[in-house]
Parts: sequence; C-alpha cells; structure tokens
Amino acid sequence: MAKTIPFPHQAQPTRTRRNKAMLLPMPRACADDLALQVHLALAALRRDGTCHDAQALLQTHVLATSIADAGYGALTQEQVGDADTALLACFARGNSGDGWRLDAAAFGAVAAIVTVYDEQLQSAPLWVLNEASERLDRMGAADARQPDMRRLA
Repeated sequence: MAKTIPFPHQAQPTRTRRNKAMLLPMPRACADDLALQVHLALAALRRDGTCHDAQALLQTHVLATSIADAGYGALTQEQVGDADTALLACFARGNSGDGWRLDAAAFGAVAAIVTVYDEQLQSAPLWVLNEASERLDRMGAADARQPDMRRLA
C-alpha cells in the first residue's frame, strides 16, 4: 500500500498570523458598525428608548472604562462618575415606568464616554478590545450566578 505524502502542519504560521492580527486595531468597517449601534442607542435614549438601548450604553461604558484602564483612550474619574450617575438615573426612570431616556446633562455625560469608545475602537489593538469584552462577559456571568437578594428576604 502506498504511503500518503505528509503535508506540513499549518498551525504555527496560522497562529503567528492570528497573533500578529491581535496587535492591530479592529478593521475599520467593524469598528464603524459597533460605533453605529452605540450611537443609535444613545440617540434613542435622547427621546424615548428601550431597556436594550440603556443596556447597550452600560456595556459601552464598562468597555470604554476597561480599555482606558489598559492605556487606550483618556477618561477622567469625573467623566466616569458622571456617566455612572446618568445611566443609573436612566435605569431608575425606565424601571419605574417613566420611560427610558436621558435628560440633557445625562446625554452629554454618556456622549463623552461614547466619543472615547469610538476612538478606542479605531486605535486600540484587538487584544485589548478582546480582553475588555471577556471581562464584561465575566461580569455578566458573575451577576447571573448571584442569587437575587430580594427573593431571599
């Protein structure tokens, strides 16, 4: 029986290309798509959005803060605090039935975070964005595992 010709494994060159790609920023089209989704959520909350719009902006806030902590993009503690306050107020208003929206000051605070996030998507290496996304996923998984304290009371 004839032996087949062994082909060299392509794993190492593929892995090397993948590792090099992680050092580059996200492709511009992908960054633009992500930024558009966030801007649409922000615009929706200017008038009367949904819980999903507020959740998208909360996730953006967490991602932008995490990416800035990694050294890409500048966010001050004041900007982060103002956006925290704005998003908490939006969730409180929405959960009470008064509508999912941001007032003018809250809109400005969250818009500052969205602007930094746009810049981060276009300049931060893919590995930084990937790590921030994994951190967000872990935070969500931890929240899902914690029991609802109201049910225990």
